[in-house]
Amino acid sequence: MQIVRAYLRASTKEQNANRAKQQLQDFAAQHNLTITTFYAENASGATLNRPELMRLLSESSEGDILLVEQIDRLARLSNEDWDKLKRIINDKKLKIVSPELPTSHVLLEKEASFTSVVLHAVNNLLLDLLAATARKDYEDRRRRQAQGIQTAKQQGKYAGRKEDLSKQTAIKSMLKDKHSYNEIIESVGCSRSLVAKVSKQLKEEAA
Repeated sequence: MQIVRAYLRASTKEQNANRAKQQLQDFAAQHNLTITTFYAENASGATLNRPELMRLLSESSEGDILLVEQIDRLARLSNEDWDKLKRIINDKKLKIVSPELPTSHVLLEKEASFTSVVLHAVNNLLLDLLAATARKDYEDRRRRQAQGIQTAKQQGKYAGRKEDLSKQTAIKSMLKDKHSYNEIIESVGCSRSLVAKVSKQLKEEAA
């Protein structure tokens, strides 16, 4: 039986890393596979300092499938870090598969053929291309964001990042109803740190 490990990542703590879970489950079902484990975290794709990704790699065995929604969930890394990640993946002979990358779907086949070997090579080239594109997109957006902030500051219009009060209100209500942190994170689509922050506020208000 092929082991499928799904990796879910959101860039910011306020986003829901699990939003693509159903999409990946549907994709696996279409190929008669079952996802063994989900690894979800809120972390920047520009760093390898990702505990859940490292846990996935540590728990994986040779030939396991690493399923991601999009390649940029794995790779907005510098060339050096992308090479490090690929080396770990290749050493374990893991198979990176994504619904958005049709050439990767051949890796779901159990039996190797000449065609699958060729497509595997093509897939590796496309992975490098998509990783480079994802990194460039990340750097371009960061640069435009910095330029926008600088312009706003010069015009006296920059007020900093606003807190999402609607999320905090929802979190506060669920905490009062004794919901668990995991239930709140799943329902509201927020980070554990935000839930902890609101919980602390509630305790201070009650003191």
